[in-house]
Amino acid sequence: MLWRMINSDPDAVRGQKLSGGLMRRVGGYARHYRAMLVGFLATIVAEALLGLAPPLLFRTILDDALPQHDLTLLGRLSAAVVGAAVLKAALGVMERSLSARVGEGLIFDLRTQLFDHVQRLPIGFFTRTQTGALVTRLNNDVIGAQRAFTGTLGTVVSNGITLVATLIAMAALDWRLTTLAVLLLPLFLVPAKRVGRRLASISRAGMDLNAAMNNQMTERFGVAGALLVKTYGSYESEHREFANRAAGVRDIGVRSAMFTQTFMTILGLVGAVGTAAVYYFGGRSVVSGSLSAGTLVALAAFVVQIYNPLTMLTNARVDVMTAFVSFERVFEVLDTPNGVADNPNAADLPRPRGLVELDSVSFRYPVTGDTVASLEGGYAPERAGDRDVLSEITATLRPGELVALVGPSGAGKSTLVSLVMRLYDPTAGSIRIDGQDIRTLTGESVRRGIGLVAQDPHLFHTTVGDNLRYANPTATDAQLRDACRAAQCLEVIERLPDGFDTVVGERGYRLSGGEKQRLAIARMLLKDPAIVILDEATSHLDSENEYLVQQALATALHGRTSLVIAHRLSTITAADQILVLDEGRLVERGTHSDLLGAGGLYSELYRTLLGSGDDTADPAPALSEGP
Repeated sequence: MLWRMINSDPDAVRGQKLSGGLMRRVGGYARHYRAMLVGFLATIVAEALLGLAPPLLFRTILDDALPQHDLTLLGRLSAAVVGAAVLKAALGVMERSLSARVGEGLIFDLRTQLFDHVQRLPIGFFTRTQTGALVTRLNNDVIGAQRAFTGTLGTVVSNGITLVATLIAMAALDWRLTTLAVLLLPLFLVPAKRVGRRLASISRAGMDLNAAMNNQMTERFGVAGALLVKTYGSYESEHREFANRAAGVRDIGVRSAMFTQTFMTILGLVGAVGTAAVYYFGGRSVVSGSLSAGTLVALAAFVVQIYNPLTMLTNARVDVMTAFVSFERVFEVLDTPNGVADNPNAADLPRPRGLVELDSVSFRYPVTGDTVASLEGGYAPERAGDRDVLSEITATLRPGELVALVGPSGAGKSTLVSLVMRLYDPTAGSIRIDGQDIRTLTGESVRRGIGLVAQDPHLFHTTVGDNLRYANPTATDAQLRDACRAAQCLEVIERLPDGFDTVVGERGYRLSGGEKQRLAIARMLLKDPAIVILDEATSHLDSENEYLVQQALATALHGRTSLVIAHRLSTITAADQILVLDEGRLVERGTHSDLLGAGGLYSELYRTLLGSGDDTADPAPALSEGP
């Protein structure tokens, strides 16, 4: 009944979604630690019961040992007090050990599950999600959720057992004073009805402000963000924006601290009134001879053991609400649907030969559902467009063939290669590799057979060797050198201060654009895929770097099925097949000479580029020129 009274705020419960389903889901994480949790709870119960011993021992000292001048009994009772304290301390150490193992284990489980789920989400999730806010979920919110199992669970059990056991002990000593103490309990419960809702609201606001602040730091402290701030921004405006967010976090922290302290102070005053009442009325009974002094002292000590646990229980309710806010935020990410999830019966694609078939492929970006609104920085969520991004694309890429994708900006070229890599699934039609619909295959095995060289290749903040081995962790030093030699970047690496052990910096900013491109080609060669996708790999390079990259690509593409998005059309003039896209539709196909003679969109694009001078002096060899 008491616990129901403490938790009888239906609005707060409904507002924070403390549903049975959520409770069962949270409890599911405890099953892995059932044995330790049982030991943890048993230790807490033993500590709570052991806390009853000192007041009863002091009562015996005052009522028996001292009046009878029994020094032997006094010594034994004093030793018992010390023994109880030592035993309670030992139990406390055991409790802390079990608590830490359960708590840290839970953090590990939540973080690894969250990390694994997030990295498997569609690429669209990452294009709309703030990185700093997402990292906050993996750190702060996971730790907040963990508190429910260790701090809050321990508090509720320990103080609940202490409260019940103490009331029973008090009633056995004097039922009248026990009744008086119980009559003051509602004064503790009334404030608890408001504090849970208020502090849970403050807690959620504080989490959101922290996430916004962390996101700003994540974006600005990256090399690209720092460069943008230095070239376009203002230190003063950045400082002002950050200070405003930090001030919000500060103010929320002050409000939470003051609200909690005021609440605890009021409860402390009520406890002092209860203790004073017991001493006053109990003292009158001692004077009248109906109650012993030792019993009064024990009752007064027990009163503290009633009000202190009750204070902690009312505060534990706040902790429970806060912990469940954290669980909600973690589950919000874990429940994000994966629109490109593998079929339960999906098979692995063996090493492909390189046959790629596009059969009436259409695609429309899905309605928002694979993202979390609270991770988008408060912006309105995207909705699906009213038309297909790609419509009825049919084409065949034969093994070893070089196929080029051309078309105006926004024609759907990058979207099409994303579908081939199964970063999205087609809305209609199918994509087959070696005759197998890729939706019946695991996405990981599909991408294992595909190598990508992007327009702006990403390198991790680690060594050159580690970045290369990301594609093939078992690659030997000799294989690394062979791949880099073929990619025209071995001399560049050998000139670095520590060679392959040189740290490239965040996103590889210690290397030039051409050097990063050639390193990405070497990484692709180490992967040794049957299918290669080039996403405008040379569009932003100067002539010298483009020539070196094109030489590397000529070697890399030899004997592989290649799908190339080209900005400079003269680099793909010798392609086996050119697919021309416009507004998501395949409008032309053929060889360079055929398409020029047809006088269509390709011819127009090519002659426009020649007229602008973009391709008049292109020194790069055609991509189809093998070794």
